[in-house]
Amino acid sequence: MCVMSLGSLFSIFLGEWQLVSDRPSVRSPCDGAINYYTYFGRDGNFVNNKIGQSFRGVYDDHMKMLECPGKADERFTQQGEDGRSYYWILPSFFHMLESLHLEGRQFCVILRTFGVDLPSVLQSVHAALQGKHPQFPQLQQVPLTTDLTVGKIRCSKRDIVVTHGSDRISTKPKERNVYQYFSSMDGIGGFQDHFDWWARNNFQAAGGKPFWIDPTDCNTQHIIIDDNIRLSDQDTIVNCRVLSDQKKGKESRKAPTSELYDICLVQTDLLRAIAEKDYFLDCIRLCEENYEQYLQSFQVE
Repeated sequence: MCVMSLGSLFSIFLGEWQLVSDRPSVRSPCDGAINYYTYFGRDGNFVNNKIGQSFRGVYDDHMKMLECPGKADERFTQQGEDGRSYYWILPSFFHMLESLHLEGRQFCVILRTFGVDLPSVLQSVHAALQGKHPQFPQLQQVPLTTDLTVGKIRCSKRDIVVTHGSDRISTKPKERNVYQYFSSMDGIGGFQDHFDWWARNNFQAAGGKPFWIDPTDCNTQHIIIDDNIRLSDQDTIVNCRVLSDQKKGKESRKAPTSELYDICLVQTDLLRAIAEKDYFLDCIRLCEENYEQYLQSFQVE
């Protein structure tokens, strides 16, 4: 995780990688910089190589923060190659659930992944909400239910279909049907997105996780937080659709990531999410502030 969060730190100069910033970042620190992860993919030995060794201390510090104190519980931890137990769901996530409840907020958390680990994640969250997490026993006071049924989102040129148990919702005849379905959910749920469709679309936004925004709905804000969100739509994981006024004919338009960055789309800074317990709360608050301004721009139009 830490390697992915080192951001756009390098540029290629005469065939060699040159460090252009010694501070980890999720966005490019300067024009023309290319991050090592995008170019080479996940490299577990990054901080041991010559080019990444200056970040060894950052990596070690954050791995230490992820280490589980006391007796490990396999529902919340996994064993590293060093034999130590590490949290595999960030503590800041559980802190967010507790804090939003204490603030009296009405909210729903929908976990979405291209992977196959959702059943385990949902079981872990369910156990935490029963007060079984050693660091968050107070979560049993949070009145959220966990739906352990994993839904699926499948995309094609014809439509997008969401299935969840006996529910089946399609963008045909209306995209708004899917938006309203997600808006009506409560508690904690999970959906597996369509990785093959993303791959067939060259891992670009057009084939990414479909995500709808309705600027005419002032009562609900949808926010997606993902470490694979990028400002470039040629290399991002979310296909964001802004729903139009139903009276205007065309039902939606494709929105570039830049339009909704830090409004409804958050590129996770994993280092901060590990180190700062309020990280996800801060992301939500920033998005809420920016969303107010975003909605006002539509009212002006």
